[in-house]
Amino acid sequence: MTDDRRAELAANLAGVQERIAAACAAAGRPREEVTLIVVTKTYPASDVRILHGLGVRHVAENRDQDAAPKAAACADLDIHWHFVGQLQTNKVRSVAGYADTVQSVDRLRLVTALSKAAVRAGREITCLVQVALDAESGQGERGGVAPDGVAELADAVAGSPGLRLGGLMTVAPLRGPYAGRQQAAFERLMESSSRLRADHPAANMVSAGMSADLEQAVAAGATHVRVGTAVLGVRPRLG
Repeated sequence: MTDDRRAELAANLAGVQERIAAACAAAGRPREEVTLIVVTKTYPASDVRILHGLGVRHVAENRDQDAAPKAAACADLDIHWHFVGQLQTNKVRSVAGYADTVQSVDRLRLVTALSKAAVRAGREITCLVQVALDAESGQGERGGVAPDGVAELADAVAGSPGLRLGGLMTVAPLRGPYAGRQQAAFERLMESSSRLRADHPAANMVSAGMSADLEQAVAAGATHVRVGTAVLGVRPRLG
């Protein structure tokens, strides 16, 4: 079974890598400018091990109760763990124990909690501010802060011990002016990224694009794409 699964993942991964390479070529960008993050939520640690054997070094999870045991089971592997889900402050201490990057920072309370937990764990955690392009102000439906709140959050991350400001993340919105317009959404994110880098030049990560829209994200300038289904297959339904 493991051999079958390895063959399936290898074929899927190769297909995704070809898509990224083609998107980079079409955009006139070097392939090495785009990092693939494989989203392994709902899949077992055994899949993470297979992916590692296939060269994957960036893995993402969105629920601490699944991610924490999986990260522990794969602690011997050189994997960069990304946390991409909406993060409750009561889960921060656990997440700070394994996540190298938290991509879903969207409120000041979370920055404070992450900073405290990172310092306690003796770790430096890279943080991305999640931008909600479906929100005029406040927070978006799937987490994230409206574009007008990015600067304040970014400054808070940059000034917090144990945290490093990495850049921005977004999820293509399902409603609002950018619904169904992924390319426009990602270009809007790049505008926010340009403004951010004027104040924080090192915060150059832009995480955007998933299985269905990674080409649009690469075209807009994303540095990281988060792909789950196209690599791992259609997710098992959670009971």
